[in-house]
Amino acid sequence: MTDAVWTQVRPLLPVPAWMRGRGGQPEAYCHRAILDAIRYLVDNGIKWRAMPGDFPPWDRVYAFFRRWRDHGLVQELHDRLRGQVREKLGRDTEPTAGVIDSQSVKADAVVGSDSRGFDGGKLINGRKRHVVVDTLGLLLGVMVTAADTGDRTAAHVLLGQVADAHHRPALIWADGGYTGSLVENCLAAFAPVPAIVKRSDDMRGFVVLPKRWIVERFFAHLMRKRRLVRDFERCTASAEAMIYWSMILLMTRRLARSRPQPT
Repeated sequence: MTDAVWTQVRPLLPVPAWMRGRGGQPEAYCHRAILDAIRYLVDNGIKWRAMPGDFPPWDRVYAFFRRWRDHGLVQELHDRLRGQVREKLGRDTEPTAGVIDSQSVKADAVVGSDSRGFDGGKLINGRKRHVVVDTLGLLLGVMVTAADTGDRTAAHVLLGQVADAHHRPALIWADGGYTGSLVENCLAAFAPVPAIVKRSDDMRGFVVLPKRWIVERFFAHLMRKRRLVRDFERCTASAEAMIYWSMILLMTRRLARSRPQPT
C-alpha cells in the first residue's frame, strides 16, 4: 500500500483485543505488512506457500486471514470503507437500493464435491457467487454456493442477510431468473422488494440493460483479480472473504485518489 492508501485504511482497522484491555499480546508483525501480503495474494493469484520473502511468513499471513474471516473482521473493514466511499461521492453511508445477480465460475481441484456443482445454463462445473451491490457497484452482501444452486433459492437467504445488515434498502433490481415466488416471499419476510428488469424478446446482440449493467461491471472487477478468476478456496467462507478483500483493494484505491470524484 502507498502511504496515501494506508492513511485511509489505518483509522478503520478493528482495534486488537490487547489494546482494549481484553488480554492477549501484540502481534509479531505490523498490520500494514500483513494487509500488503493479503492484497498481493488476491491481486496476483499466488498460492499461500508461494508468498514472497518480502512479506511476513505465509503461515502467519494465513492465520491472520483465517482469524479475520471467522470473526467477521474483513466484512467489518469492508463495510467501513464502503461508507467512506459513499460519503466521498456525496451519498448516504447506507444505500436505499441495490442490484442482485450471480456468477458461475470454475472450481479448482481442491474444491470438494460437497460445495461444487454443475450449472446447466452456463455449462460450468464449480461454484456460484451470489451478490448484491448498491447503485455505485459497491458490495452489500455475498454468498458462495455450489453452481447448481438456484438463483431464487440463494436470493431468499442473501436478501435476508442484506436486510439484517442494511436496514434502509427498499428496492432490489434483478433479472428474469429471479421471477416467481421470490417477490411474494420478500414482501412477507423483509423489506427489500425485487424489481425485475427483463430483456425484451426483440433485442438482438449485446444490449445494456438499465441497472443490471452495474452488477455486471462488479463481476468484471472481480475477474481482474487473479485469485478470483477461478475458485481456489477449500471452503465457501474463504471464497466469500476473498471477494471482500478484492473490494477492499478497489475502494482503498478510490479513497486515495487526489482528485475529487463527481457526484
